[in-house]
Amino acid sequence: MKQLFKELILDFQQSVINAGVTRLIEITPVHKKATVCMGVRRSGKSTLMLQLIEKLLNKGVPKSDILYLNFFDERLHTLKLDGLKDITEAYYTLYPEKKNTATVYYFFDEIQMIEGWEAFTERLLRTEKCEIYLTGSSARMLSREIATQMRGRAISWELFPFSLKEYLSYKGIAAPDNLSAKSRMLIEKTFEEYMETGGFPETAGSEKALRIKIHQEYFGAMLFRDLIERHDISHPKAVTDLAHWLSDNTASLYSVNNLTNYLKSLGHKVSKSSVSDYMQWFEDAYIFFTVRIFDASLARSNTNPKKIYCIDHSLVRSVSSGILENSGHLLENLVFITLRRCAQNIYYYKCGSGKEVDFIVTDKSGKKMLVQVCESLADPRTRKREISSLAEAMAELKLNSGIIVTLDKEEVIPTETGEINLIPAWRFVYEFQG
Repeated sequence: MKQLFKELILDFQQSVINAGVTRLIEITPVHKKATVCMGVRRSGKSTLMLQLIEKLLNKGVPKSDILYLNFFDERLHTLKLDGLKDITEAYYTLYPEKKNTATVYYFFDEIQMIEGWEAFTERLLRTEKCEIYLTGSSARMLSREIATQMRGRAISWELFPFSLKEYLSYKGIAAPDNLSAKSRMLIEKTFEEYMETGGFPETAGSEKALRIKIHQEYFGAMLFRDLIERHDISHPKAVTDLAHWLSDNTASLYSVNNLTNYLKSLGHKVSKSSVSDYMQWFEDAYIFFTVRIFDASLARSNTNPKKIYCIDHSLVRSVSSGILENSGHLLENLVFITLRRCAQNIYYYKCGSGKEVDFIVTDKSGKKMLVQVCESLADPRTRKREISSLAEAMAELKLNSGIIVTLDKEEVIPTETGEINLIPAWRFVYEFQG
């Protein structure tokens, strides 16, 4: 095995790195902690590792200081825990002069394929002069669980499918520093395409039929490998039926009770606790996200209906039945993912009168932001309803500003409480930084 590791190490060091579209995620390693990249399957985690390697090379780190291994390589299918020590032995056989002198950068892709990998990684961090980068996405373990298994010896970074700025980069369009009329038109045009194709790197710019096929294959792999196979689910059809219901009802309210009753109406014998587990596993795999009501009481927040969002708005188009698909809900889904890239404390808000605001986001300091999403305010009744809901929420929360994201409207509306900013979706998605 040691000889094979030598070959794999040298093969990578002699290869040309194809790092793809630069991702706009700033990863800062922490001393004596592994860096774990988390995200949905096919979001580009392995490619991001190559980009981190490229950054090291650009900083002057010799390629010989970098060790990259993909444990999904079929040549390593017989590797066991006791064989992991051969990795460092193989490396230092090749470069004996680097032992205890040079920092070695270990990049381990799909390391969860090896049972007991945690002890090996922990020992490297403790005994070697090194930096370690990890990622994984398989039936054995997701990247989120890899971070959990490291128990304080890792720092985690989330990777989502392409943002609008990354999509612009894919298209070869440099993000402008200031929004001139020309650059604005270019971004708006690209946003329309982004709304259609979504953010998965492999489907960016693809034709509709191919995009749908790829999305459906992704969805099937997520459900089978990341839920059914990994958790040994005894009712796999219940999971797939539930997933399709959630995609059909993106940006809508749900409760575990109504989901359980729905599955039972299809003939599935599932319990509420099983459905709760499924919903948590969807979130662990970054497929669907649950948004709870904003409430100081955790019990009330958990018992109230919740809203569901998907990792990618275009994926919803490709896998849903289309019966309940709503373009306004897809826009709301895109706004949610834009917020989720930068924040985890996202809720929906219900006013004392019963009116709702789509999102309230709180940062670490407790600062709050209200965001309402409405595809069009052309109908005076819709305009009045959306503005009054947001103004009422602002008054209750003592906030002096709020945002309504629409497809194309840009306006500032004064209220008794403060200002409501109408922002076109392309601008919000392009500019929002948390």
